[in-house]
Amino acid sequence: MIYRFGDCQLDDQRYELRRDGQPRHLEPQVFEVLAYLVRHRDRVVTKAELLDEIWKHRFVSDSALTSRVKAARRAIGDSGREQRVIRTVHGRGYEFLAPVRAVDGRERTPSGSAPPVLPGRGAELGRLAGLLELAAAGRPQVVFVTGEPGIGKTTLVEAFAGWAGGGGRATVARGQCLEHRGPPEPYLPVFDALTRLGRQDGGGVVELLGRVAPTWLVELPALLGAEDRAAVERRALGGTRERMLREVAEALEAMAADRPLVLHLEDLHWADPSTVDLVEWLARRDTAARLLLVGTYRPADARAAGH
Repeated sequence: MIYRFGDCQLDDQRYELRRDGQPRHLEPQVFEVLAYLVRHRDRVVTKAELLDEIWKHRFVSDSALTSRVKAARRAIGDSGREQRVIRTVHGRGYEFLAPVRAVDGRERTPSGSAPPVLPGRGAELGRLAGLLELAAAGRPQVVFVTGEPGIGKTTLVEAFAGWAGGGGRATVARGQCLEHRGPPEPYLPVFDALTRLGRQDGGGVVELLGRVAPTWLVELPALLGAEDRAAVERRALGGTRERMLREVAEALEAMAADRPLVLHLEDLHWADPSTVDLVEWLARRDTAARLLLVGTYRPADARAAGH
């Protein structure tokens, strides 16, 4: 649904808040608190209910909820003193006061462009679709889908990737991390993703890597002919860790120039340290890019690996 109140518009499928037509960045829990209060605007929502709904089974203090409500008020132009939109009911919880007009979100989605139907995962698919829209607008996104084995992480991301790639909305590159019993190969899932993409795309990926990221292309023998390899090796001379990071970031951004790129890295809890460094590098870059990186991992295994 899309909820309109005052000068604000909240889209709970795209996980987006706009004020005066301009998108406002909200931390996920701040968005969830605001959206929950809007959806249940016909009554007072208790603090206990909000804590249960937003944080599930994790223990958090009341101050964590208070800080999220404060941030939500700030985003919509309200304050704790005015309380024109969100009223504090002392000893109980919060009440959403502003008149709201709810619009079916399908009204703003062209026919055939809605995310796929996946029972029990509609909100998550909608959120991924919203992140792809942000990436398509030049605001790169990094998102992690986490959970224990069998919860459906891979099914969710593959359904989203199939929708994004099958409809021509994005180019999708998928790389798989593997559990290693010896020294891990640096950048294994990214090499895997680029090799798969190169085989699908033909010469376009090879040409781009040769021009922008020769230190990466030389590591992808499946994409190189014997005649080309020597020339690429000469261009890759002097490759360093820093150079590889810079080159692949620039290459991924160049691949997304004509169409957004979804880079799907599966099972990041097994990722080698170089891949983790690359994920962090991409997350910290402040350049405009049409890139969405979606990684899956199991929290317990990631902690055990020291990530």
